[in-house]
Amino acid sequence: MARTPHIDYRSVDKDYLKHRQLKSGAAGWILLAGLGVAYVISGDFSGWNLGLAVGGWGGLLIAFLLMGLMYTCMVFGLAEMSSTLPTAGAGYGFARRALGPLGGFATGMAVLIEYAVAPAAIATFIGGYIEALGLFGLTNSWPVYLVTYVVFIGIHLWGVGEALKVMFGITAIAVVALIITVVGLVPHFDADNLFNIVPDGSVGSSAFLPFGISGVLAALVFGIWFFLAIEGVPLAAEESSDPKRDMPRGIIAAMIFLLISGAAMLLLVPGTAGAEAMGESGSPLPEALRAVRGDDSVLADIVNYAGLAGLVASFFSIVFAYSRQLFALSRAGYLPKVLSLTSSRRTPWVALVVPGTIGFILAAATGNGGLLINIAVFGATLSYVLLNLSHIMLRVKEPNLERGYRTPGGVVTTGIALVLAVVALIATFVLDVLAASITAGVFMIALAYFWFYSRHHLVASAPEEEFAMLEDSEKSLN
Repeated sequence: MARTPHIDYRSVDKDYLKHRQLKSGAAGWILLAGLGVAYVISGDFSGWNLGLAVGGWGGLLIAFLLMGLMYTCMVFGLAEMSSTLPTAGAGYGFARRALGPLGGFATGMAVLIEYAVAPAAIATFIGGYIEALGLFGLTNSWPVYLVTYVVFIGIHLWGVGEALKVMFGITAIAVVALIITVVGLVPHFDADNLFNIVPDGSVGSSAFLPFGISGVLAALVFGIWFFLAIEGVPLAAEESSDPKRDMPRGIIAAMIFLLISGAAMLLLVPGTAGAEAMGESGSPLPEALRAVRGDDSVLADIVNYAGLAGLVASFFSIVFAYSRQLFALSRAGYLPKVLSLTSSRRTPWVALVVPGTIGFILAAATGNGGLLINIAVFGATLSYVLLNLSHIMLRVKEPNLERGYRTPGGVVTTGIALVLAVVALIATFVLDVLAASITAGVFMIALAYFWFYSRHHLVASAPEEEFAMLEDSEKSLN
């Protein structure tokens, strides 16, 4: 048993890692870019528009610009760290090297909370979407939640290469729907529609900011929805063909697409159907098309059904993300080791099934997608603070570390992202105290588990721990 200050490494048998292997070479940069888009694309179809009701178009525009800047700066940092430390642990692995075991575990758990809860929220949206379309005569959505989890976890169990290809195909359908929306709305755009919410008289209120300065803060969370979960691309590092090259290309290409698609929806949807109406819409894209092209619009019907593909794409891809983060934390001993067992097809089957079961129970028990997504967003913003801090600390502590890609602007870039992440974290707490409190409670329980148990049962041969121990060895030689 090896030991470092406050940490104990337990010995494992020689077959331990043999039963915990992922399939390498399953994804090139194009599939990785598709994965990044899939994580987020449901946010273009719904959710973001609710920010119009709390911030007006101007408030949501400022939120989009600020959160777009935060994510872009963070993505450059993630591109560097994932090309330098290409492991399935991703956020946990980066923070483990930069901030130590506690920082690594805290980051990994924040990411895991985000990714374990987000599919439950998306499942409720899928159920509501199917009910609204009148499909299958359903009046209660829990069977939809069950089928969604069983089918798409089943595809992931089949194999990562197959799963990523199915996900890519579903995402392509959703992208076509976005293009159709743009083509259908552009001829009807009228800038006056963006400012049709009456100012409420609060501090700083105007036609541009009808809810004043406070509306901008409230809209920040909805600005996040345009990009939430793109940071999950590095979780596929161990399964990529050439992580030093593919990781930066994949995540940056995905971010560019999401900036363009998000800006198009933010401008065209309220710019045709009106900011006031769209701020209350459950399906803004087809409703905007019907508002300008008539209730019998074929384009609206196509986008309506394709919007379901967007929700499925995000659900499907985030299931991939939670399984890899849980797999890495378990493989290193931070969480029960049984959770990292892989099948003969090298898929982490336990890490797929256990959170999936918990997610289904959460969706069926609450049916409250808004609460669940706010829990996920709070976990996300907490992880963003730690991820950007990790990049800065790695640059300071290990300036000569061999990097496959270097962030433009270095620590200034991720410093900007860090400041904006702190602001977003505060905004999330202000928006939904209940969701933030639930997340904080789960997070504190996880930290207690680490402090009293798992830090005494870590696995030195796990890749993320080996990276960190290599750094310690190099320091001892200097």
